[in-house]
Amino acid sequence: MEFCTVEDRERIRIVTINRPERMNALHPPANRELAEAFDEFAASEELWVAIITGAGDRAFSAGNDLRHQAEGGDMSGQPATGFGGLTSRYDLDKPVIAAVNGVAMGGGFEIALACDLIIASDNARFALPEPRVGLAALAGGLHRLPRQIGMKRALGMMLTGRHVMADEGQELGFVNQVVPQDQLLQTALDWAGQILECSPMSVRATKQAAYQGLSEPDLEKAISARYPAVKALYESEDFIEGPRAFAEKRPPEWKGR
Repeated sequence: MEFCTVEDRERIRIVTINRPERMNALHPPANRELAEAFDEFAASEELWVAIITGAGDRAFSAGNDLRHQAEGGDMSGQPATGFGGLTSRYDLDKPVIAAVNGVAMGGGFEIALACDLIIASDNARFALPEPRVGLAALAGGLHRLPRQIGMKRALGMMLTGRHVMADEGQELGFVNQVVPQDQLLQTALDWAGQILECSPMSVRATKQAAYQGLSEPDLEKAISARYPAVKALYESEDFIEGPRAFAEKRPPEWKGR
């Protein structure tokens, strides 16, 4: 791939946006490559957790490549799965971790918000600055951020376009952990490792039920709803292996099926 790199470490896929000369800003060809990388991840039976990060230490992603657009570059052919191949990917039950190094602006922040966990370096900076250039954060940011940190806190960012550093992001609630830059990827891998200690069937059921339950009108309906990934868990080998391993006092051998 030309605009991103992909590395698979056993059960973990690491996707790195690789346009550091453009602050990892994305144009349609880069979005298509990222979509392909996550299509493969979604389809693979061997890959259970993904990490997305940016090349270099200056930027996770500065968002849409406005320079490409201003120079008359072709803006057609955006993938159906959205910005970075993630912001409109609503059917991925496997967990994705954003390892945010440096700037995550506009669409870059929207990619991170579309992930399940955000690990940030201490130089990370987040914003949805679209109103400052006459645009709006329509790749999910306007809806994901209020759901994750509450409407008043979200509007404080969205109506001003102000920049939020990593520590404040953790206080607001959209960042899970802040670490020094040189520990960022390893920390994301550590989180992935903790997830891999759990049954992938259970992890997928948990993610699906948690997200889909948000669309139910009240708690009772969310709890009583039927989720396909929960059904798949009940019918899986892992559903037998977990209690058996516990009874036999040994680590479980998860199959993911």
